Formats: sequence, C-alpha cells, structure tokens
Amino acid sequence: MRKYLQIIDRHRATKWMRFFNILIDRIAFKCIFFALGFLGGILDGIFGIYYFTKFFYMLSELGRVTDIIITSIMFFFYIFLIEYFTKGRSLGKYITGTKVIMTDGNEPTFSDYFMRNIIRLVPFDALSFFGENGWHDSWSDTRVINIKNYQTERQAKNEIDAIGLKEIA
Repeated sequence: MRKYLQIIDRHRATKWMRFFNILIDRIAFKCIFFALGFLGGILDGIFGIYYFTKFFYMLSELGRVTDIIITSIMFFFYIFLIEYFTKGRSLGKYITGTKVIMTDGNEPTFSDYFMRNIIRLVPFDALSFFGENGWHDSWSDTRVINIKNYQTERQAKNEIDAIGLKEIA
C-alpha cells in the first residue's frame, strides 16, 4: 500500500480547475482533428489523390457507437502521451497551473499514467467527480494538485527542517 501524504490533499485542484482542464484538453483535441482534416483536404487538392477525402468520408459513414469508441481511444492516447511526456501536465493543466502526482508525492510512472488514463474509458467516469475524487484518480492513487501552492508549502517545510543545520560553504 502506498503512503498517503496530507499535503497532497491540502493542495488538490478544485473541481472547477479539473473541469477547465478537461474542457481545454477536449477543445485542443478537437482543434488537432480539425487541423488534420484541413491539412488532408489541402494535400488532396494539391496532389489530386483524394486519399484523405475518401478516408474522412469513410469515417463519417461509421455509426455513432463506433465513432464514440474510436474517439475515446484516440483521446485516451492523446491525454496519456501528453501527460507522460510532460510529466503530468496536459495543455489544460498548464493553463490552470495543475499537475498529476502520486498520493505519496512521487512522480507517476509510465504504468501509473497508463492505468490512470485507461480508467477514463470506464463509462460514467466523469460523473464520479460528484464524489471526492474521480475514479481515475482514486483507483490509480493519483491526484491533480495546484503546483504553486504545493511547491510553496514543500519549500517552507524544507526551510523549517533546515533550521539549525550547519551550512558548509
């Protein structure tokens, strides 16, 4: 069982910050899709191959359920890879000043990020925020924290702990 630090709970991101995180990330994800479609259309027009146009038309013929499944899987990879390579920060988290951290204060590992994001695929995960934490946080032992407040308290604690220690110049 993982050690649980109270400092993590004291500096947990608010539900509104979490809402804006996902809203910003969804908008960014849709903008990427739009840009890829636009670029594909331009390339088709320039080269006259119409590969992208046929591909996008084929995607538009899929059923609603298939569309939801494909989009969810692609969003999973988008958030998973962004959080992993930026050490816990997506575009939304950069804007709101938040970050993913383990409940013991350590940086999440590759498997922690994977577990956290695969749980997002559970139906009604978004509704789990009516409780204390979302399922993808609770089940993966992660939390989204306000970085500035967390680092300020950690620094103050370290400075208090260093009082009386002999400094070597």
